[in-house]
Amino acid sequence: MYKITQPPPAAAELARIILLQSQELAKAVPLLQKNGDVLLYCVEINRLENEADQVSREAIGELFEHEKDPINLIKIKELIEVLETATDKAEDAADVLETVALKNA
Repeated sequence: MYKITQPPPAAAELARIILLQSQELAKAVPLLQKNGDVLLYCVEINRLENEADQVSREAIGELFEHEKDPINLIKIKELIEVLETATDKAEDAADVLETVALKNA
């Protein structure tokens, strides 16, 4: 959509974090039926989201420091923000799982 030809390394790092969060969610959801330890997975998902916050803050700081083309700056900033929002949504899902697990405990 934005035709970004060279995404920053932070985009790949955020994508890696999203993948890890997705894998943790995939492990946690089946444990709801088995009264398993869902909370361990939720803690890890939250930790990963905190890591993503740090990555995105640093990437946007670097972007404003080094990018001279304002159009490219906007495109890359939007990409980083969309990826970081995905990590927020995974954390939201983990919060729901945690709530369900605690109510069923």
